[in-house]
Amino acid sequence: MSTHTLTERVRVTQKRLRKEMLASVLNEFDGSLMGLPEDKRRQKYAKMAGSPFSFYRGSAYLFYFDVSREWFPYHTDPARPTWIQGDLHFENFGAFRSENGRMVYDVNDFDEGCLGSYLYDLLRMSVSTALVCRTLEIDPAGQRKAITHYLASYAKQIRRFARRKEDPRTLVFDKEHTGGAIRRLLKKTEKRLASHFLEGVTTLTRDTRKFTKSEEILPPTPEEKAALETAWPQYLQTLQAKGIKPEGYYRIKDLAVKHGSGTASIGLDRFYVLIDGEAGEQGLDDIVLEVKEVRAPVPAYFVARNDAFWEHMGHQGKRVILTQQAMHHEADPFLGYLTMSGRDFYVRERSPYKKRLKSDRLEGPDELHGVLKTMGQITAKLHARADADMHQGLMAYHSEDEIDRAIGGDREAFCDYIAQWAVAYAYQVEEDYALFLEWLEERRGDGAQERT
Repeated sequence: MSTHTLTERVRVTQKRLRKEMLASVLNEFDGSLMGLPEDKRRQKYAKMAGSPFSFYRGSAYLFYFDVSREWFPYHTDPARPTWIQGDLHFENFGAFRSENGRMVYDVNDFDEGCLGSYLYDLLRMSVSTALVCRTLEIDPAGQRKAITHYLASYAKQIRRFARRKEDPRTLVFDKEHTGGAIRRLLKKTEKRLASHFLEGVTTLTRDTRKFTKSEEILPPTPEEKAALETAWPQYLQTLQAKGIKPEGYYRIKDLAVKHGSGTASIGLDRFYVLIDGEAGEQGLDDIVLEVKEVRAPVPAYFVARNDAFWEHMGHQGKRVILTQQAMHHEADPFLGYLTMSGRDFYVRERSPYKKRLKSDRLEGPDELHGVLKTMGQITAKLHARADADMHQGLMAYHSEDEIDRAIGGDREAFCDYIAQWAVAYAYQVEEDYALFLEWLEERRGDGAQERT
């Protein structure tokens, strides 16, 4: 057998085995665990097929399957985990209005929050940075440089917290404490009128305001309407006492089923609830709440189990809102949770101000580096702050101390190691994306039957 033939056989075998593993993971999570019907799987995979980054966003379980089996020298002590965001990537940062009414830039998705090594958030974010850089046609050296800006900022901020030079409970990123593209985004978001979103999804009739039917917003079935209205008192009981409004404030005026949002969350029920609010003129003070189904976080299937955490977080909606409240010092005052038909949901305001920073709007590498520096500081704040409100005895230590100890004194070596790995794994994501597209074609050819 010639060397060329042997090399080709090895390459084909590697590709086949990786594709079989990829298919097995997709079928296990989307099929067996999530129980997605075939139409929802097609919808999810159509979104994932859009680009390598879209594929990466929708396949967090594949990422954790890989990284949880790989050795890294910078993990914290498994007995002292960090409360992590769980699905940290470039597009999970954005601008929105905080509880106190100011525009801030922060992380805005907490569905996968759980206890685990801080390193998983950094690894996932670093790979996403490499993929974003590739869409901007930045070469591998430039990708490593961009990732290093993020990691160095994170490590520096963690050290400031560990040395008590700054308090994660008060650190905030508003227009006075940011610059460049993020400051522009905040100022632009600030100019938005709350009524623009409300008027975009609702219609004012003669006597009230109702949701406007569209491809993404549909009326609920009678069964869905009854289930949500029956469960609504549960939600009201979970609201924090601080800032609680009179019961009439939360009176349901209309309900709708929301479609078309997210990638990884396709197949989970999501509703819009229109409540009275202050009942201002023409109902412009009405508020749209989002009721979103949530299940066990993806990292939980791969990280070491913490029994105390899961005993306290038995309700998955409670887990999500406590994650956000722990990581934001000005969290959404509408955060709460409820159960319908044995499934867990959480409730939050559908912010009319929420806006994401688009990477193609950045003015060159220097501006990208500035954005990543802020993202690194925010990530450090999330990790360091998440233990501040823990009075249940789940974390009897400061995460920033554990993380700073794990990073060690040579921050340059830490950044270089993670950046090199992330760029290499981004190549794996692109290869997996190509295999995923092949697998999709095979599924279609097989009549979209699951392979188990």
